[in-house]
Amino acid sequence: MRTTVSIDDHLLASAKARARELGKSLGGVIEEAIQLLLTDASRKPEPFNPPTFKGTGVRPGVDLNSNRAMQDLLDEDEDWPLDKTAE
Repeated sequence: MRTTVSIDDHLLASAKARARELGKSLGGVIEEAIQLLLTDASRKPEPFNPPTFKGTGVRPGVDLNSNRAMQDLLDEDEDWPLDKTAE
């Protein structure tokens, strides 16, 4: 399909140079770049599962997405010092 688009001059020059390096047409390079952009945009990141050690995991009610909530929890838990050398 043919279409007309406006492309920044520097971006177009870079795309033409890349097409020459790869031995491809300019249209092929642009099509590949758009495909990569669309593929990355539709891919969902894998959920992050932080490691846990000696225990059953995160305490119920702890919001790992909130630095403030975790800091508040640490401040109120005096039985669990972060720095064992300070004892």
